[in-house]
Amino acid sequence: MTQYMDNLKKMMAAWNTTDTGNQAALVEAALEHNVHFVDPNHNIIGRQPFLDMVCSTQAKIPGAVYAHKGEIGFQNNFCRYHWTIHLDGKLIMPGFDVVEVNDGGKIVKVIGFFGELNG
Repeated sequence: MTQYMDNLKKMMAAWNTTDTGNQAALVEAALEHNVHFVDPNHNIIGRQPFLDMVCSTQAKIPGAVYAHKGEIGFQNNFCRYHWTIHLDGKLIMPGFDVVEVNDGGKIVKVIGFFGELNG
């Protein structure tokens, strides 16, 4: 498996664990120290702010399950994929991300969008 795919899976796993030690290890392994994460609710830089955002989101939606949906596309150090958030087996939010990785496969930027992409 290529390193970027492994790191995308680790980043998603960080959303699905509440063990703060495990979250920190996943984030450190997958994200660059100065990762930039932006979505409609956040615009943050750094691993610790990312971890704080994950914990805050988990507190607002306890028990939510985050997952990739479908295939992950990759070109020139950029990935795109759809994701879902489920709670009690029901879809509560779909979305998609565009992610930039460095040559070593570590995540340097995540641009997240809420909802379906219609076109």
